[in-house]
Amino acid sequence: MNHHWEPHSSQHFYLAAQADRCAPQSKLNIPASLRPSGAKRFHTMVHDLSLGGFLATSQNRMHIGTICWLTLPGLESLQADVVWWQRGRVSCAFVNLLSPIINHDILSRYHGNKAYRQGS
Repeated sequence: MNHHWEPHSSQHFYLAAQADRCAPQSKLNIPASLRPSGAKRFHTMVHDLSLGGFLATSQNRMHIGTICWLTLPGLESLQADVVWWQRGRVSCAFVNLLSPIINHDILSRYHGNKAYRQGS
């Protein structure tokens, strides 16, 4: 089945959630910045990263559907949509899936650079 990903639709969030369940996730602690649409950028820590999205810290409540931009060290900002926020954690789905090459590069850099990684 060929799915067309349309930002800001309920179909987008459903497909993103499914992609995140199927895609391997890496447990990490990567310092980054996150900027919700219409707000100032803040420092965050990315804890889970997959081709479809990420889980990061966010003490400020973020509402489902909010557009945001994640900036990881050495990369351009990646646009994402908030899927959920709960108890200081925000889960977001990338608007465009993360390239497997970029994902591998991030994992390689942080695995050997004192970043904490659980699992395989």
